[in-house]
Amino acid sequence: MPHVSPWSAAQTAAHLHRPTDDDDKYSRGVVGMRTGSDRYPGAAVLGVEGAWRSGAGMVRYVGPDAAASLVLARRPETVRGEGRVQSWVLGSGMADADGLEGVDGILRGDVPIVLDAGALALAARPGLSAPRILTPHRGELARLREALGLSTEWTDDADAAAETAAATGATVLLKGARTRVATPGGWSATVISDAPWLSTAGTGDVLAGVLGALVAAAGEAVAADPEGLGAIAASAAWLHGAAGRIASGTGLIDDAVAAGAGHPLVALEVAEAIPGVWARLVA
Repeated sequence: MPHVSPWSAAQTAAHLHRPTDDDDKYSRGVVGMRTGSDRYPGAAVLGVEGAWRSGAGMVRYVGPDAAASLVLARRPETVRGEGRVQSWVLGSGMADADGLEGVDGILRGDVPIVLDAGALALAARPGLSAPRILTPHRGELARLREALGLSTEWTDDADAAAETAAATGATVLLKGARTRVATPGGWSATVISDAPWLSTAGTGDVLAGVLGALVAAAGEAVAADPEGLGAIAASAAWLHGAAGRIASGTGLIDDAVAAGAGHPLVALEVAEAIPGVWARLVA
């Protein structure tokens, strides 16, 4: 069933994992990130930062040496190389899927995957079994729909997201001022960011990391449930939007928006604002 009202702070708080004395880094969620490229190495840094700031117990980075050097310089707690993970983030900072050779096992496994930027083309492949969240903006959605044989023109973003979710068997998070989330079974939600300064380079990379962290922390049962995955996606988008409001000075952590035009931000400031939003939500 569609979620009619815009996604809220309270709904987001319900999908944030609060660690207990019994938790360790593995139970809090391990995010694997195969992101960044020689052309866009910074995307790896932004996604890793977003994942750490959103509560990941561990982040594993698998990517080019140049990007890895930047990641470790910024976040030395990041682990280099593959290993046990509870979610994957693929494609941020890649122009296409050329940097994602050898991921067939991931796509046909059972660990949830966030497909971003260059990895979105993989969503058109048949026979994928892993739970997937796709994170296109409108231009990327049009290219994916063309690959799927769907119309590249539409009048309603919610309908386009829902149709694409049904065609791919994946949850679709269509980024925008009104982010639309749709699952293959027909569940949908709208997330209103009220943060126009978020429309700047790198903020989508941060969102991919936020998604990876929330999915990893959710546990296998939630991640395997399409509506549960949709709710996690909506919560990540809300958390990201609230951090954007704080970072740009345009609003409050709750659903009320302060008066004023705010000020420019950079993507790392969005990631850095996430813990403050988190603290208010779970207080």
